[in-house]
Amino acid sequence: MKIMPLERRGISNSRIVFGCMGLGGDWAGNPLTKEDYITAEKAVEAALSIGITMFDHADIYKRGNSETVFGQVLKNRPDLRDQIILQSKCGIRFQDDQNPQRFDFSKNHILSSVDGILGRLGVEHIDILLLHRPDPLMEPEEIAEAFNTLRSAGKVRHFGVSNMTSAQMRFIQNSLPEPLVVNQLELSLARLDWIEQGILVNQKVGANVNFADGILEYCQMNDVQIQAWGPLAKGKFSGSDISDAPDTVKKTAALVQKLAAEKETTPEAIVLGWLMRHPARIQPVIGTSSAKRIVACEDAVRIADTMTREEWYTLLESSRGLRMP
Repeated sequence: MKIMPLERRGISNSRIVFGCMGLGGDWAGNPLTKEDYITAEKAVEAALSIGITMFDHADIYKRGNSETVFGQVLKNRPDLRDQIILQSKCGIRFQDDQNPQRFDFSKNHILSSVDGILGRLGVEHIDILLLHRPDPLMEPEEIAEAFNTLRSAGKVRHFGVSNMTSAQMRFIQNSLPEPLVVNQLELSLARLDWIEQGILVNQKVGANVNFADGILEYCQMNDVQIQAWGPLAKGKFSGSDISDAPDTVKKTAALVQKLAAEKETTPEAIVLGWLMRHPARIQPVIGTSSAKRIVACEDAVRIADTMTREEWYTLLESSRGLRMP
């Protein structure tokens, strides 16, 4: 079994990440309730129970409440901080009375964002900071200044990006003394443009595919961990209501159920295992806050390590609704 880039770097061996966006109540930023804290505790315990030791945040999730409620979990279990890897993201700023929604990779915003993250989580440092979405006004030298300040202060140990092309990564990396270690992208059995980009070379239909060319290869060649957000595709292959979905979704969901029965596992494990079977050693970031669904993902590692090439292609063909070219 090949190991993940983050494991090769000695950062984390957690094959799955728990994404904390679903914690912290609603997106209006209303005060946290007792139920919000209970949900967070149960979700974290469920994640730990299946071997997940990496937790993903962002300063905007539930307007900061996702980090606040997780911080309370850490406060209740002070021994937990040394057992886990904490990752968060910054760079998105919501619309307010004076300004539009925007992206901000300025030094001042990055530094203030990290201070906010640390305060809400109640920790002295985070292990990885990601730049959330590409800022058209980004200046790599300014980003480097911010990263160097954070690293020197012991507030952040490693850095990465999210939703970026290989060209954007190279652009930033050129000014950094340390490597970017993560790129987080939307990848799943339902979101296939990352696969289509590679297999539709020299095909007319490939002109309609919109996924950054070469990003998977760049990350693999440079030991950048590819993390997948939305890997369960909102449950459309593992139990969500798909009565109004296209036939390709219904047929793929039935195939996932069939494979799960044959392998004595869960549909969630099949969906994640398919993604993790890719040679990029993709690390899924599961976003469900349901303890039951979190535990249902436990077998994904076994499925990834045993899924045959034929099974992988059968799922791909079913989801894309077309034979391979």
